[in-house]
Amino acid sequence: MNESMQSAVTNAAVDTSRPFDDDETSLGASIAKHRKLRGLTQEELARKLYVTRQAVSRWETGETMPGIDMLKLIAITLNVPIAHLLEAPASVDGYCQSCGMGFFGQPENHGTNADGTPSADYCTWCYQNGEYEREETMDDLIERCAPYMMESTHVSHDEAVSIMGAILPNLKRWKD
Repeated sequence: MNESMQSAVTNAAVDTSRPFDDDETSLGASIAKHRKLRGLTQEELARKLYVTRQAVSRWETGETMPGIDMLKLIAITLNVPIAHLLEAPASVDGYCQSCGMGFFGQPENHGTNADGTPSADYCTWCYQNGEYEREETMDDLIERCAPYMMESTHVSHDEAVSIMGAILPNLKRWKD
């Protein structure tokens, strides 16, 4: 990633100085929303996850946050993509369908199609002139981008790899 991509990723990052916001886009609110949509009580979800009801309550109130492995289990149990639980900051014009970076209304973040028009699906670091910038596997992309996610979101390397490994398979490039 070049310096401008690093800046875009950093500027788009979630504010980690207040990781447990009480607003509707917090992880806890997202878990509660999807639990309720499935008609489960905290106790019922706790039983399915082999944790206590209090653990579910603490996640939902933002008192604590489940680890990435538990997040994967929650996503599977609630039958929802992990990206929906994480509810990344809203991007008015979508996310790159290769690396998952938000465009955040910045035209320069969009790649270009073969005819030179901005790509609605891919960022400038993944896609130019109608072609991917690199022929790489998903694992290659994860290893290349994990350090930037670590820096911008203050997670460990293993957590960054795990998060990206859960999100990227749902993106257009990797579904094809």
